[in-house]
Amino acid sequence: MTGVIPMTARRPSPRRPSTSQLLTRVRDRSPGLAAGLVGGVVAAGLGLGALTVLVMVLWISSPYPDSGPGGALHVAAALWLLAHGVELVRADTLSGVPAPVGVTPLLLCVLPVWLVHRAARDAVDADEDGVAPPVGARTAWAGVVLGYLTVGAGTALYAAGGPLRPSGAWTVLGLPTVVALSAGTGVWTAYGRPRGPVDRLLRLLPGGTRRVLLGPREREKFLVAVRAAGAAVAVCVGGGAGLVAVSSVWHGGLAREAFLQLTEGWSGRCAVLLLCVTLVPNAAVWGAAYALGPGFALGTGHGVGPWVSDPAPMLPPFPLLAAVPDAGAGTPWNWAAGVVPLAAGVTMGWFVGRGGMRWSVRRTAVIAGLAATVCATALAVAAGMAGGPLGVGVLARFGPVWWQVGGAALAWGVGVAVPVAVVVRVCGGWVTRWRTAAATKAVTRAAAKAAEEASRALSLAQARATASRTPEVSRTTASRTAEAPRTTAQKAAAQKAAPPKAAPQKAAATKATEPAKATSAKPPAPAKPPKTPVVAPRADVTPRKKTATPVTPEAAAPPSPRTPPKPPESEAYDLLPADEPVEDVWRDEALRARWDALRDELRNRTPEPDAPTDAEPEPSAAQAGPEPAPPAPEDGGTSGTP
Repeated sequence: MTGVIPMTARRPSPRRPSTSQLLTRVRDRSPGLAAGLVGGVVAAGLGLGALTVLVMVLWISSPYPDSGPGGALHVAAALWLLAHGVELVRADTLSGVPAPVGVTPLLLCVLPVWLVHRAARDAVDADEDGVAPPVGARTAWAGVVLGYLTVGAGTALYAAGGPLRPSGAWTVLGLPTVVALSAGTGVWTAYGRPRGPVDRLLRLLPGGTRRVLLGPREREKFLVAVRAAGAAVAVCVGGGAGLVAVSSVWHGGLAREAFLQLTEGWSGRCAVLLLCVTLVPNAAVWGAAYALGPGFALGTGHGVGPWVSDPAPMLPPFPLLAAVPDAGAGTPWNWAAGVVPLAAGVTMGWFVGRGGMRWSVRRTAVIAGLAATVCATALAVAAGMAGGPLGVGVLARFGPVWWQVGGAALAWGVGVAVPVAVVVRVCGGWVTRWRTAAATKAVTRAAAKAAEEASRALSLAQARATASRTPEVSRTTASRTAEAPRTTAQKAAAQKAAPPKAAPQKAAATKATEPAKATSAKPPAPAKPPKTPVVAPRADVTPRKKTATPVTPEAAAPPSPRTPPKPPESEAYDLLPADEPVEDVWRDEALRARWDALRDELRNRTPEPDAPTDAEPEPSAAQAGPEPAPPAPEDGGTSGTP
């Protein structure tokens, strides 16, 4: 018995990838993930190592160290965590109650944040345009964050056994938040700062706010508001730093005494100086809060502001605290600090007004209010980061209160920035219209001036052309004037030579007049007109085309001996222009030939007076033969005799 077992080849399901596909994905992603992990570890190690080296140098240079190398390393680890916003707890207090230390030096935060940002940006090997990177954004971000948090967790565990222990809640919440945001900005920068991630974050806002910020036209307005708010924050914080500097100089003696009282060795003084430098941004934010009005607190129930100052009586000697105004009511010098928020509001309004020239006045006011809101939010966050507790009891509240600072900044922004933005918008419209009108007038004047110059140049060119042609015209006129007498003399000579021929011409005219009268009484029978005899001109004279014209009695009459003969109208065709002189011989020969031809024509057309009236009719054109040519005169047609 033979059985056949069918064999079926199974293909892996698309939902459940095969082992080879999983290995391929891991192999493709592992280099990017590994690079991100290494980058995060290196960034954390650099920051921690820098602080450790600094603390160890200060500990080594200290003449009276209170602890060994382990204590210095624990302090370095605690400072590294504090730089990430992690609140520390000091356990060895005189009362035995743990005291929190939550004032974070803002300048100390710059180093770890920059390192994480740089590591995430370098982990993404993207093109210049951010298209098709070999390493994915999420992979790079996850690798950097995991690597950095791995080092951070180890550091927190190590610092927990020291005098400054990290708070568990802040370690779990604060450290990952700072690292994730810094790495995210690094990846976003590596991709060319696209708008997609920002839009996805803004979609988490409420519907009305989202429509305002994500609309096609609202995006530009939001960017204008952000720029104006950034400029206002910079002016406000810079003004606060200026107030701190002025107050420190004013209280320079107290600051010097506090600096010398803290420690006697140079290593300790260097440590105090470094701590003051790292706290300068905090002092600038405190000065901004003081200028805005709410001020800051130096302990619970002890506020310092421009209207009234009530610092705590038992403050530790510290150079920056020496710049705190004296206790008591405010003076005009204290009230002058209000110039800082006023300048910030004017700056904000200027930016919004200049950026909203194409908007309406109402829309400009709305954008100014939005900018004031953004500025207030930024200052509130900065005030919350710049302050914190320094202990329990009276020192539980140290620094500005974030919500008070935010409210005061919003009030200043709405009260100053909105009117300034509206005024700048309106005045800018006037200035724009004035400039447009001025530009139009300038263009019109320039066009008129150019036309005038062109007309002047054309007139000058015409004058030059006329001046260049004047000599030639003068020469032509002079030549014609000189030839005129000769032409007149030639005409007079021709008239003197004409009278000897007047008798034959008069006889021919008399004979032609009588048949013309008889013909007018009774028209003769139509007959074939005889051919006009051809008069041979002289060999040296070129014949001209002649046009036969009807002869009238007035034209046939010969000219009188005293007056020159008047040529017929057709004779003008045979005459040359007066400017071209003609010899008298040619003129006499032409006149004689013409009169001879006219006489022969009249003789052939008019019958003889003695001819019988009953003559036979002439034969028709078909019966008549060729007519013999008239005999040529012996003298060539120039004698004028029949």
